[in-house]
Amino acid sequence: MDIVFIKELCIETTIGIYDWERKIKQVVCIDLELGIEIRKSSGTDNIKDTVDYKAVAKKVQSFIQKSKFLLIEALAEETVKLIFQEFQVNYVKGRFSKPGAVTGSKEVGVIIERTKDAK
Repeated sequence: MDIVFIKELCIETTIGIYDWERKIKQVVCIDLELGIEIRKSSGTDNIKDTVDYKAVAKKVQSFIQKSKFLLIEALAEETVKLIFQEFQVNYVKGRFSKPGAVTGSKEVGVIIERTKDAK
């Protein structure tokens, strides 16, 4: 399996469990690894034969911007489900973080891995 990736896609959204967090926008940054076979697209040199990372990024940005999750875990799980629904990938690894959410740390978050069969 090959990997198409998106690194440090940062999006403003409503996220958090505290009342003050529900009133502001915070940044969530994500890294995605999308498992797909690229042999066909490398031979045809046609975007239709692979996953269009720009289309993935736009879909994920739109979804996260509109979302209002309490937990980063829920945001991560639902984002990965969306990717499987919208794109022909076999595997997704996602790293979802909230920069500056904990004093003294650069970022906190979750890393999840899912395969198409175990969505």
